Amino acid sequence: MTTLGVVFRPQLPPERLRAMVRTAEDAGLAELWLWEDCFLESGIASAAAALAWSERLRVGVGLLPVPLRNVALATMEAATLHRLFPDRVMLGVGHGVQDWMGQVGARAESPLTLLREHLDAMRALLAGERVTTRGRYVRLDDVALDWPPASAPAVYAGARGPRSVRLTGEAADGTVLDASTSPDGVRRARRLIAEGREAAGRDGAHPVVVYLLTATGPDGEARLRAELRGEGLDGIAGLGAAGGAEDVAQAVRQLAEAGADTVVLQPTADEPDPEGFIRFVTDEVSPLITP
Repeated sequence: MTTLGVVFRPQLPPERLRAMVRTAEDAGLAELWLWEDCFLESGIASAAAALAWSERLRVGVGLLPVPLRNVALATMEAATLHRLFPDRVMLGVGHGVQDWMGQVGARAESPLTLLREHLDAMRALLAGERVTTRGRYVRLDDVALDWPPASAPAVYAGARGPRSVRLTGEAADGTVLDASTSPDGVRRARRLIAEGREAAGRDGAHPVVVYLLTATGPDGEARLRAELRGEGLDGIAGLGAAGGAEDVAQAVRQLAEAGADTVVLQPTADEPDPEGFIRFVTDEVSPLITP
């Protein structure tokens, strides 16, 4: 069964988050996802607040840019959230937008090496292991969490390029694909993930989360096309959904058939009614997806 989520976009001010969380909780939304885009809002602080303001809602962060975060601190924060809110947290990491990383003096010469080292250390620490490693970027000396989660949680990783996507199969527990991913892109990603998992000798489930840029209302098509143009994505076929519930549901089904386990509907940055968007997803789209 396909899980539906919604993005709380950080173009909205942080004080707007509580109303969005309460709407999502009351409407029965399965998942609310947050971003840690520079230089907007903290993913961890926002996730902690959203989890505290809700009882049932699952909260994801996709993604935390690892150049900004020492792996020990990131893992301490992850472990704290997982212990405070068991089974309601989904954290994803990525190598970050390189221009942004350069702005803060954190740009890595090899972003993939950093992401791999971060994932290996983070997953080991969350599993309760004691870690000593001297990698190119991640260096730990006899480090273990005093309060690891009761069981090792999944660590997601985000990716776009083929090498990054393959790495998520090798070193992460799930993959987050952004809104530049068409159904054909999901199929390609699934093949690369499978290659990575085979190379690493891993088996079992590997969930894939895909964002779907979505616009509704009489001007929905125009807003969708404007945002795709602004992101330089207007030349890629099969991106985004505009129109009514059936139009959006059809786009969700296409991503699910291509291999997405969770489709997270991403409103345009100029969405005029973010709370109404959540209710549209739960009241109108979800019944068309869930048998």
